[in-house]
Amino acid sequence: MPKPGLTYRDAGVDLQAGDRFVELIRSACRRTYGPRVLGPYGGFAGLFRLDFDEKLFERNYRRPVLVACTDGVGTKLLVAARLGVLNTIGIDLVAMNVNDLLCCGAEPLFFLDYLAVRRLEPQKLAQVVEGIAQGCLEANCSLLGGETAEMPDLYRGDDWDMAGFAVGVVERRRIIDGRGVEPADVVIGLASAGLHSNGYSLARKVLVDGGQYRLTDRVEKLGCTLGEELLRPTRIYVRSVLGVLRRYRVKRVVRGMAHITGGGLPGNLPRAVPEDCSIVLRRGSWPVPPIFRLLQNAGVPPAEMFGVFNMGIGFALVVRPAFARAVLRALEKSGERAYAIGYVKRGDGSVEIR
Repeated sequence: MPKPGLTYRDAGVDLQAGDRFVELIRSACRRTYGPRVLGPYGGFAGLFRLDFDEKLFERNYRRPVLVACTDGVGTKLLVAARLGVLNTIGIDLVAMNVNDLLCCGAEPLFFLDYLAVRRLEPQKLAQVVEGIAQGCLEANCSLLGGETAEMPDLYRGDDWDMAGFAVGVVERRRIIDGRGVEPADVVIGLASAGLHSNGYSLARKVLVDGGQYRLTDRVEKLGCTLGEELLRPTRIYVRSVLGVLRRYRVKRVVRGMAHITGGGLPGNLPRAVPEDCSIVLRRGSWPVPPIFRLLQNAGVPPAEMFGVFNMGIGFALVVRPAFARAVLRALEKSGERAYAIGYVKRGDGSVEIR
């Protein structure tokens, strides 16, 4: 029989730690609020205004369509946990979601997070939320709420996980779905910051688990430690890409877009074009960061490299040939490193790398 007087803390859940955590993240969350967020911090749900007038939004939405998605950061969490560097993994979480929203031309509105831990350590998790708030600021969206679950019976040791949820909006006639893509359209790639948040199970197995490197080892080819390279935050492309979409008549200029995540270029680019089109990528048309060469030299076959990793391209746009140079210049002016990396042809939805 259970002993009399047992508390929730005896069962492994510290409500006081949860209260301290909420107070620690209050200012980080409020930094992301704008005039579209209503109500005080800390309620049961977040409130967000949907009167789509130009006073609150970049444009006046006439037929707004809400867009939603969810994602996580995979085993990149293990690298962050091992190194005790928790202030950037939240940026990755936001990026993985808002970059997905962006593919259909949506403007991110707000973000929600879910953190699941064995034991709640307020100071450590506050660093995670600081990163999430920073990502929301970069994406111009609000951190509207979240959930932190302390579950000692489900997680062991230092195990924990996180997930994100983003909601955005796009004008119905400006939805980008790839249906207007035609042969000869140009594929423009935006440079990644490295691995971003995909392929870490393979990267860790090849580089770390086999004993070739430690996360704290400085690798001359990378110009930093391996851990620093693996923890480079995923780039958030929202401001630069939305800038292009607002400048041009969507669908007549930008016809398809893809976030290059799990599955690499071959797995994601076909989602930006019709089924009767294929994409040809020109090998050498963009610089491949050193981390990818390190992985290939460590034993990952070339086909596997392209099938798992982004190979230095984090986002792609499919544009009309006549506008390719102008779009490239606009992206570069916004701070992106952009390259014409290929073109569209009639085909079966495959990606050829020549």
